[in-house]
Amino acid sequence: MTSDVDGARRGLTPTTASRLMERACGIAGLDSRGAALIRLGENALFRLARAPVVVRIARSPEYLPQVVNEVAVSRWLTGVGFPVARVFEEVEQPVVVAGHPVTFWHLITEGVRKASYGELGRTLKALHALTPPDTIRLPRFDVFGRTDLRIERAPIPCGDRAFLRRQLRQLADGVEALSFNSVRTPVHGDAHVQNLMVDADGRVILIDFENFCFDHPEWDLMVTAVEHHSLGWQTPAQYADFVAAYGRDLHDWPGYRVLRGIQELRMTTWLMQNVSESEGAAAEYRRRIAALRDDSARRNWQPA
Repeated sequence: MTSDVDGARRGLTPTTASRLMERACGIAGLDSRGAALIRLGENALFRLARAPVVVRIARSPEYLPQVVNEVAVSRWLTGVGFPVARVFEEVEQPVVVAGHPVTFWHLITEGVRKASYGELGRTLKALHALTPPDTIRLPRFDVFGRTDLRIERAPIPCGDRAFLRRQLRQLADGVEALSFNSVRTPVHGDAHVQNLMVDADGRVILIDFENFCFDHPEWDLMVTAVEHHSLGWQTPAQYADFVAAYGRDLHDWPGYRVLRGIQELRMTTWLMQNVSESEGAAAEYRRRIAALRDDSARRNWQPA
């Protein structure tokens, strides 16, 4: 017989996520009728129809420490006036349902535009200048996150699995040899422009704190630098705005090549969790793994 926690370890499907959302809302005293699935990835996100609340369901029990951390970070940043996603304080956080940590957040009503790369640079510069309170014990950056678990659990060919294990070991050796000149600061941990929202009043709001930590700011700059220099996802003007706003281009740092490998591996293993959910995800995974096998190949990756 399979336990609830064992089931949770296998991850999320839309049906499973919906059932977990309904149970969590029942515990929290919220009406789940008509809730809409916004996204299914590292987490499942639902927008409630009968309250301005977003329900966030983590993929597995291993996420609990991160979920506790992101709730604490949101409360700290809200308290110092930093524009961030806010915890729905009418519910004790987090709720754990069948092993899945669940949190509730105030809905952000989006405006008509998306955040710019210049705004991302300014947000990160302001974030990196903050000093966290002694009441929050922020971890160091988890360089590979759950990459090893994804490699072992994802429904991918055995040859891919063996290759990704080798890549992980090689990059871990590369991290050991890195030399940082920066001081440690608060670090978002997944600092891409999609983790900024612009609300109806035009405020730029930082979201998604599950990887928040206290470490070198290079880990935040890594994301946009790789998206531009390796993947070509920003125009030269967009990336120039990011660099001008923050004041640094990570591509000029000797450790960039190692960080590029880490980011590309993380992006590939994140996507491969959902290869059985759609042919689009499966095709994009095949494109990414082929590029990792040939480091000189052009990265014609598509955002997922």
